Amino acid sequence: MVNKKSRTEVRMKKHRRIRNRFSGTAERPRLAVFRSNNHMYAQIIDDDKQHTLVSASTLQKDVKAELEKTNNVEAAAHLGTVIAKRALDKGITTVVFDRGGYIYQGKVKALADAAREAGLNF
Repeated sequence: MVNKKSRTEVRMKKHRRIRNRFSGTAERPRLAVFRSNNHMYAQIIDDDKQHTLVSASTLQKDVKAELEKTNNVEAAAHLGTVIAKRALDKGITTVVFDRGGYIYQGKVKALADAAREAGLNF
């Protein structure tokens, strides 16, 4: 009998493969995305110093107040604009996009597109 791996195990394996290809630097930090069943999280990370430069999530009160639901495509798009604005305020214009092993569609794509429209380059 063939055992089927859980989605989490598959995603983590994809994420490890992706992370072997690139990392964030001070000049071009990494925009990392994490999704849970109820919320989304985005961080801009300098991997050389192992330091989070900017973060945003749908758990934060100022972000959550403007959303009807925290786990849909509209919430992901709003989170993309929020993280881009915070990054631009810190002087970060170009990043490397780390989709975290998730398929580039739906919420992940909406976050990336919104961040691009708000001014981040990747």
